[in-house]
Amino acid sequence: MTTVRKFFFSRSVSILAVIGLIFIPISSCRVQYSFTGASISPDIKTVSVEYFQNYASLVNPSLSRIFTEALKDRFITQTSLNLVKENGDLQFSGQITSYSTSPIAIQGNEVAAKNRLTISIKVKYENVKDSKYNFDKTISQFEDFGGEQEFSSVEQTLVKTIVDKMVDEIFNSSVANW
Repeated sequence: MTTVRKFFFSRSVSILAVIGLIFIPISSCRVQYSFTGASISPDIKTVSVEYFQNYASLVNPSLSRIFTEALKDRFITQTSLNLVKENGDLQFSGQITSYSTSPIAIQGNEVAAKNRLTISIKVKYENVKDSKYNFDKTISQFEDFGGEQEFSSVEQTLVKTIVDKMVDEIFNSSVANW
């Protein structure tokens, strides 16, 4: 080998050794971190999400399915947990309690300039490995839409946006420890 190659080869080996020494202690930590902000103990392997029944007085027939699948998808795509039908190390259950529209900005002619769709969900979270993280709470989120818009034409988009915000809140409350 030439002197230049020997220098770069020995320097590369040295850099790899330093990187290895840095990551060995990190890999032995008791908490598993991910780029999603989740901090999950390594002894937690599974998550289960029960179907969220819709008990709201005004019912969107697809909301239960949309919300339940969105919550499952978040844990499948942003953690290394395995989804199981029941009795996961992390367990989610609950129900949709409210789905309503209301005017929020009335114009002078008694017509709403803006309306609001609000969805509330009661969610119970159980961490069977560490109960100090358990919670049982109601989450409400909303989105506004113009008074000139027909609700049926914007409903699907509003629901998706609200569900995404609710899933973010549940994910952050349960495994991001924010």
